[in-house]
Amino acid sequence: MTKYFLVLAGGGFGALARFLVATFVADYYTTAFPLGTFLINISGSFLIGVLMMLFVHRTGMDPHWRLFLVTGLLGGYTTFSSFEWEALALARGSSALISLLYVIGSVLLGYGGVWLGAWLSERLWAH
Repeated sequence: MTKYFLVLAGGGFGALARFLVATFVADYYTTAFPLGTFLINISGSFLIGVLMMLFVHRTGMDPHWRLFLVTGLLGGYTTFSSFEWEALALARGSSALISLLYVIGSVLLGYGGVWLGAWLSERLWAH
């Protein structure tokens, strides 16, 4: 039960952090470029890189911290960090081509999914 609570608590804090950063940036920067989300995704990617390397190389670290910080906190803060870590792990292994396909496919299909979802919702619920 502890692991579920750790992910839940971390996710809540991560979502709150995302909201605060996005709100702060939006108060001072207003253009078409989504700087808040961009900064969140880049900082989340950086943090997952730091934390995962700590967890990989320091075997004595309590695995509960990974659940709270990586799965929970960074998962709530951004899913982009998980995506970036997975792409890096593939590229650092013997799967550079798979990593490239994963990145390109995720971005293109993710964008397509967002576009399709927006298009469908406009058709179904716009009045």
